[in-house]
Amino acid sequence: MQGAIARVCMVMVTAILNHPLLFPRENTTLPEQDEELMARMREHEERLNMEQARLEKELSQLDSKPPETCSEDCYGWYFWTTLSLIIFFTIEVYRLDLVDMDVRPIEDEDIFAEGGSITSRTLVLDKVILSNFCDRCTYTSAHENWRVREFVEGFADDLLESLRSVCDREVDMEVGDFVGIGSMFESWKVSKPLMCDLIVPFSPPEPYSYQFHLWCSPSSDMAPDMQGCGMIKVTRLEENEEDCLCGSANLGEDMLCLLHAKNDNLRVDHSPDELLCSKNTPYLAKDQVMKWFQISVTKAWGRICHKYEFEVTFRNLDAPGALKIRFRSGKVIVMNIIPVVQLEDTDAYFVSHFPSDCSSSPDPYWSLSFAVYERNLLKHVAKSLPENSCHLHCLQLVTFLHKKQTGLTGKSALTNYHLKTALLHLLISKSPSRWGIENMEHRFRDVLGFLQRSLQEKRLHHVLIGNSQVPEEVQVPDIFHMSEPINLFRPLVLQRELYADTVRHFQEMLRNAPALIQEYMPLLPNGGIHHRVDGL
Repeated sequence: MQGAIARVCMVMVTAILNHPLLFPRENTTLPEQDEELMARMREHEERLNMEQARLEKELSQLDSKPPETCSEDCYGWYFWTTLSLIIFFTIEVYRLDLVDMDVRPIEDEDIFAEGGSITSRTLVLDKVILSNFCDRCTYTSAHENWRVREFVEGFADDLLESLRSVCDREVDMEVGDFVGIGSMFESWKVSKPLMCDLIVPFSPPEPYSYQFHLWCSPSSDMAPDMQGCGMIKVTRLEENEEDCLCGSANLGEDMLCLLHAKNDNLRVDHSPDELLCSKNTPYLAKDQVMKWFQISVTKAWGRICHKYEFEVTFRNLDAPGALKIRFRSGKVIVMNIIPVVQLEDTDAYFVSHFPSDCSSSPDPYWSLSFAVYERNLLKHVAKSLPENSCHLHCLQLVTFLHKKQTGLTGKSALTNYHLKTALLHLLISKSPSRWGIENMEHRFRDVLGFLQRSLQEKRLHHVLIGNSQVPEEVQVPDIFHMSEPINLFRPLVLQRELYADTVRHFQEMLRNAPALIQEYMPLLPNGGIHHRVDGL
């Protein structure tokens, strides 16, 4: 028996260690190995068949022995056979993962090598032009952005107050105060037109409430492509008469229940459409919410339009709060008022849509936004940076290049949010002293290099979810802090054509960077700079 077990183990070890894909030769690709690989596999198959025949013969001899003499040996045989098979299966699965990891970078390197081998380190940058770009961004931000924010905040307050007045408090959703997010409120907006993003939380009418089902909750069964999303269930606060005497006892007309008002029994049930739910489900629907919000905003503007001397239009019918304000002077300000649902008592919000997102998750899945936490992270990190730091200038420059390249070659999967995520990763991993303005060129190259490596690996993790480097002062909820990281580049793993287009976009952006910066930063003969605010 021991000899048979030893032979089984030896066969498995030999098959694993001599497998042609376990230790492939270096500097080779799979197409070059096909013939040799098949020959070696046939040779090993014949050898294993011979060993199998020998083992079957020995096992048949063991089976012919009396049953009473093999009780303990049989249990030992089953145990060692099962253990060997488990080890064999585990090593095979791990081997396949290694093979995938070895093969994929070869294909990805081919994509990177199609248009040349330019990198962040070989990129030629003029320090004088970079310095002028920083000066121009500072000039624009200091002289215009704060005035735009002040106007937008005042107008949004007036518009939302008008919206509340046109809503029926017994039937319609309750609208809260807006929260400013994004580049304009984080002081790194640089391109025209000036755009402000505002999120507006809403809640259901009484006696309804929301229950949240997150992708990272222990009982969640959401698909992997729904990471970062959740579902919002509309529930009614059921009143249990057994827990309160007012439902079963006659208290008299002069007695009042402190838990239930007199008009509680007068409330009527709302239909799913009134509660903005998906058809035949109790889950909140984004399409229904956006339709309700667009109608409400249109009515609200109609009540106050006589007070203002500018024109307000909807930029995008698919985004109900995408407003375009045009003054008589021709100046344009863009506002994105986004209806959201606050996640309990946190600063995380379920977002109906993102202004720059063309392929949002389907109903009833809502994407979760951590924009408030990201703004707090920027503020917290800025406290330890040098007085004249370059971190926002790096983000302004890379988003400027991305926008200009998008105008030349069209949209790609790369977004400003990816660029901001790369900067935040670097901010919490590098020493604060290295972010002085004198290091602008090096930090800018770091951001581009981080993005290039992330694209090559098809992996860019969310900066807040599952990241132990995030400072405790940001107060990210534990359920997200302890969760598994989310790969923002997951669509690039699943869609090869999209990945190739995104890589080409990034490579072209690197190649055109010196020309784009110099074209939009004209120098004066004395080395000064034209402060053309309309140029960006």
